[in-house]
Amino acid sequence: MSENKVIEIEKEIFSAFAGVASTIGYSDVHGKIIAALTVENAPVSLQELGKKTGYSPAMLSLSIDFLEVLGVVKKIKKTRDRKLYVDFQGNLLDCLRKAVLFKAEKSINDSIKEFELKKKELKQIKDGVEKKKVLRTLNILQKEVNRLQRYLKILAKLRIP
Repeated sequence: MSENKVIEIEKEIFSAFAGVASTIGYSDVHGKIIAALTVENAPVSLQELGKKTGYSPAMLSLSIDFLEVLGVVKKIKKTRDRKLYVDFQGNLLDCLRKAVLFKAEKSINDSIKEFELKKKELKQIKDGVEKKKVLRTLNILQKEVNRLQRYLKILAKLRIP
């Protein structure tokens, strides 16, 4: 079997893993980055990561920035080396937890902002039966979203053994 065929098979394996990663909220490129770093179990240069995943360093850079914000990876500069390296931080279960928390927090924050906007809109409308119903709806749902937000804060503190 030729060297190129072996490399192609490795990329296909990373793609299969990326499919799993996508079910927990990561994109295809995120999944391939996580797969490559998990297998290497050591910092990998951006160029090498590009070869392993099939993505250009420019395409990887944006995804790596996002994963770094989540705390999934860390960018590293080595002394006497101009290359940028990426290191996997944590484990796959922790990645799942971070992805779920990130998506849920964003959604909750968007909902809270929307609720505040709708409250302001409703304040400018003359009192009536429909306004009271909608305010009641808004208050009930706002309480539930606030409950979810408190739960997520507790969940964020939990560490996976």
